[in-house]
Amino acid sequence: MADIAGTVAPGFERVRDAFAANFAREGDDREIGAALAVYVRGRCVVDLWGGHADAAETKPWARDTLINVWSASKGITSIALAMLVDQGRISYDDAVAKHWPEFAAGGKGAVTVGHLVSHQAGLNGFAEPTALEDLYNWSVATARLAAQTPFWTPGTGASYHALTHGFLLGELIHRITGQLPGDFMRGALTGPLGADFHIGLAEGHDWRAGEIVPPSNATIGSGAPPEIPARATKNPQPQPTSPNTRAWRAAQIPAANGQSSAHGLARVYAAIANGGTLDGTQVISPAGIDKLREIRFTGDDMLLGPRRWAGGVAYNTLPNWGPDPETFGHSGWGGAYGCANLQRGLAIGYVMNRMGSSLVGNPRSASLGAAVFAAVDR
Repeated sequence: MADIAGTVAPGFERVRDAFAANFAREGDDREIGAALAVYVRGRCVVDLWGGHADAAETKPWARDTLINVWSASKGITSIALAMLVDQGRISYDDAVAKHWPEFAAGGKGAVTVGHLVSHQAGLNGFAEPTALEDLYNWSVATARLAAQTPFWTPGTGASYHALTHGFLLGELIHRITGQLPGDFMRGALTGPLGADFHIGLAEGHDWRAGEIVPPSNATIGSGAPPEIPARATKNPQPQPTSPNTRAWRAAQIPAANGQSSAHGLARVYAAIANGGTLDGTQVISPAGIDKLREIRFTGDDMLLGPRRWAGGVAYNTLPNWGPDPETFGHSGWGGAYGCANLQRGLAIGYVMNRMGSSLVGNPRSASLGAAVFAAVDR
C-alpha cells in the first residue's frame, strides 16, 4: 500500500479511505501516483497525494507534482473564454468570424461561438494531413482550421472536437486579448487564483512534471462509429506518452496539454462553485457562470451516451463525478477531472499518472466522486 500524505477535514475520512484503496487495485486500475483536492464553499477539505510520479516508482509524488490532464484542459480553457463573455467582450451568439475574420472561409460565416464551445462546429479534426508536431505551431494549427470546410452542417449535430476544440476557443481568446490562451489564463485566471495549472509549461517546471503511464490498451476512440468521429483522433493520432516530452509540454494545445496539480484544477472550479470568487479574488460573476453552464447540445456521436454540452464544459455522465447530474466540468483521457457542483458549493480536482483504458473516466475517479459526495451529504 502506498503512503498517503496530506489532510482531510473531519467527516471526510471516507475520502481518504477511497483514495488509499485505489492504490490496492489490480492491473490498469491500480494507482501509481495521484492527488486529490476538494473544496466546499471556498474551503479546502481534502488535500491528499501519494504514490510515485514515474513508471519505475522511484520518484515520490509530491503535493505540487504536475501531470498532463488531457481533456480536463478543455474545462479551464472554456472558463477562460467564459470570463471574456462575462466581460462583454464576446458573446456565445456572435459569429466566430466577427472576431476571427479568416474563419469565414469554407462557408463558416454563420458558425457561432456557441457552436464552437459545444462541439457543433463541424471541425472535429484537420482536413489537411497533420503531424503531431504541427500542433506545436499555433499559427499553423489555427490557420488550417480557419481555412477548412466543416465536415457537417454546424449546429445540426455534435461530435467531440478532441484536439481542435482548444485551438478554436484559444484563437478567439488570442484575437480578443492579444495573448495566446495559456498566457491569458496565467495572467487573468490561474495566476490570480493561485491555481497550479499550465498551458505551455516553462522549462523551469519540468522537474515537477510526472510521467504519464499508458494503459495496456491505449486505443483512443475504439468502438466509435467510423468516418466523422474518427477524424478527431486519427489526424494526428494522440500518443499517451507524448506528454512526457519537452516539446509537448512547451506547446499550447489547450484541448489536451494542460499540466496541473490536483489543486490546479480544484481551485479554478472552487471559484466557479463559490459564485466566481475564491479567497477574495473574483474571476467571473454568477451571471457569467450561468452562461457558462447553459446547455447548448445534448448528445455526441463520438463519445455517445447522454452527453450534455454547455459552454465548453459538460454535465456529469453518471457516475463519473458522483451521483448528481447537475455537476459540471471536464474529464481527461485516462481519468483526471475537475468539476463543480453549485448546490453544494463543491469543487473536485483529481489527477493521476496511470491512465485508465477508457476515453472518459475510470473506476478510480468514479470511486472518489462517490466518496466526496457521500461525505458532503452525510
